[in-house]
Amino acid sequence: MLKLVCYGVRDSEVEYFHKLNEDFGYDLELVTLGLNDENVTRAVGADAVMVRGNCKAHRKNLEFFKQNGINYVLTRTVGFDHVDLEAAKKLGIKVARVPGYSPNAISELAVTLSMMLLRHTAYTVDRTSNKNFIVDGFMFSKEVRNCTVGVLGAGRIGLTTASLFKGLGAKVIAYDVFQSDAAKEIVEFKELDEVLKEADIISVHMPYLKGINYHIINEEFISKMKDGAILVNTARGELQDMEAIINAVETGKLGGFGTDVLEGESAVFFKDLGGQTLENPLFEKLSNLYPKVLITPHMGSYTDEALRNMISISYENLKDLKENGESKNQIA
Repeated sequence: MLKLVCYGVRDSEVEYFHKLNEDFGYDLELVTLGLNDENVTRAVGADAVMVRGNCKAHRKNLEFFKQNGINYVLTRTVGFDHVDLEAAKKLGIKVARVPGYSPNAISELAVTLSMMLLRHTAYTVDRTSNKNFIVDGFMFSKEVRNCTVGVLGAGRIGLTTASLFKGLGAKVIAYDVFQSDAAKEIVEFKELDEVLKEADIISVHMPYLKGINYHIINEEFISKMKDGAILVNTARGELQDMEAIINAVETGKLGGFGTDVLEGESAVFFKDLGGQTLENPLFEKLSNLYPKVLITPHMGSYTDEALRNMISISYENLKDLKENGESKNQIA
């Protein structure tokens, strides 16, 4: 029986790990904390480990794995920049990822953040929680069916987001370098500048491509948007220039900003920093702009269906690597 140590398993996820394992029969050890330089020793005696995005699968820890007979590393994520692939290749450790999971998980969060900002619900509920029940001018809003939504990145997640917005009655336009026939049935494609000019809500779903679209959401980008438009990013933090976004919210150029991602987010995400001043002044400023700014801690994939996808695909990846010596989702 293969022993698999899984790092970064939340209490709410334990049941899913065990239930989905009924089809595989692995000897599971579930570790609450993400992989770090201290708990790496929990993997001693294992055949494989599973990690997530907040885990430190760097060279030193990979070397420890190899020294202890661990030849397989599974990441239950789409991204894999937390795994040192070059080191893994040199050490002969095989690595596999999850190429995709429920697009609805991210899309539902994008729509939720957009609607909260459009209808000012965070602002309103914050007031009523303090027993202020006055309906003021800031609470007035357009209905989403009278809005144009611009989707940047028309892959599986972007198209799911577009479909959800269309279901609410919004007009949806999109920008993507690659325009599939399937996408054209759902959205009207336009040039980026046109999308920015016309959209009341911009929802970002493009991948981060190093050296190509770093900080694509910058001062120039925002200047082309409608005054008072809403910007939501559930893709990658590296896509956004936080100084430009903060300035745009403060001046009213942006009517609101919602994000599930931050550049350098590991410094704050998954930590309780209540009562503290955040070390990164941009994070502090952004946080203080609530309720015009809504931040969620990279929880887009934190749903039942997405979790089932991530775990089951990871289990299948290990089965393929062990039985066939390779996996279709292998990256090292």
